[in-house]
Amino acid sequence: MPPATSAASSYHQRVQQEKRAAILEAATGLFLADGYDGTSLAKVAAAAGVSTATLFKRFPTKADLFDAIVTEYWAVESQATATPAPGDPRRGLTAIGRDYVALLTRPQMVALFRLVIAEAPRFPELAKTHFALGKLPYFDSVRDYLRAEQAAGTLRIADTQTATTQFLGMVSNFAFWPRLLLPAWSPTRAATRKAIDEAVATMLARYGASTDSG
Repeated sequence: MPPATSAASSYHQRVQQEKRAAILEAATGLFLADGYDGTSLAKVAAAAGVSTATLFKRFPTKADLFDAIVTEYWAVESQATATPAPGDPRRGLTAIGRDYVALLTRPQMVALFRLVIAEAPRFPELAKTHFALGKLPYFDSVRDYLRAEQAAGTLRIADTQTATTQFLGMVSNFAFWPRLLLPAWSPTRAATRKAIDEAVATMLARYGASTDSG
């Protein structure tokens, strides 16, 4: 009996995960196509092929559903890549830079930013959610990495908050923000890697332990 019970539980969990994925996929498509105001939970349930009762059980409000989408899109696939072990800041920052580019260039990430920007005047909570559940946790993980490198003696940073903003800003200013205005913006892999390498070199020149910052 225990094996059968375990198998049934595993099947149930898989079904629940599949339903959740279907709901988030449907909701994302509707939010991006019809806007936040133009999307209803009833439309999402129909598009996802689930009952409204099933949807309401998981996401009681439209805000809850949007929160889940933001969290999903900003989720880091590999924590090991996102927060490397300290000791080699060139390697670590390079890994973070490449991971950040991969995150920002995920399908529909630009569209999600455009949605938040467009809807923010009427629904300011969307921008707050996008920052609090999305960008802020990622920012904090990079800041914690810089603090770990500082503690290891490989970097000398008086203000890790500012340093994190500088590094992520250098990467995103090349790899992401132009996409908001230039739909055809698609730099080559070599150009993107060069931009990351330059950002890393700038950080090391400014904060490297062997650098005399005066």
